[in-house]
Amino acid sequence: MALVHVVASAHRSGMRMFSDTSRLYAYSSIYMRLALSAGFLSAVTDRLGLWGPYGAPNVAWGDMQHFLTYVGKLNPWFPEPMIPFVGALVTVIESALGISLLIGFRTRRAAQLAGWLVLAFGIGMTVGTGFKSALNASVFVFSGGAWLLAAAKECPISVDTLKRSTSVEPRAAIRRATRA
Repeated sequence: MALVHVVASAHRSGMRMFSDTSRLYAYSSIYMRLALSAGFLSAVTDRLGLWGPYGAPNVAWGDMQHFLTYVGKLNPWFPEPMIPFVGALVTVIESALGISLLIGFRTRRAAQLAGWLVLAFGIGMTVGTGFKSALNASVFVFSGGAWLLAAAKECPISVDTLKRSTSVEPRAAIRRATRA
């Protein structure tokens, strides 16, 4: 009961943990960017064998061949000869998204693409291995997080912010010079 009283009292006083003006809210996009990036880059490095061989603890695939077998299971609608292409394409896309999110380059677009890609992955998991495996892997949470990042008002500490701040300064200088 005491917790309910504290929460109700904080709400009445206008104190909110994630208000639009809160520093915590503004910097939550950094956390989401890094978490999504880590998810993509960890998966890519796993299939490239950087986490160890297949069968080692916490290694899902260990090499491209085991990964491609999994890709085939998740994509029964593709003909078998297409699976290596699909696996390679997804690996390239996940690498690009992981790096883009890590440095905050075109963050909104990368987050949107990540949301769609992981949603497609979740659908594939549901079809190929069952809904429970998609829930266990938290792919719908991952996808939802990507969509929330895409909707973020700002992405501090990113290439996007750096580009915006450097491109605004020359424009402001030009405006001042033309007014004089």
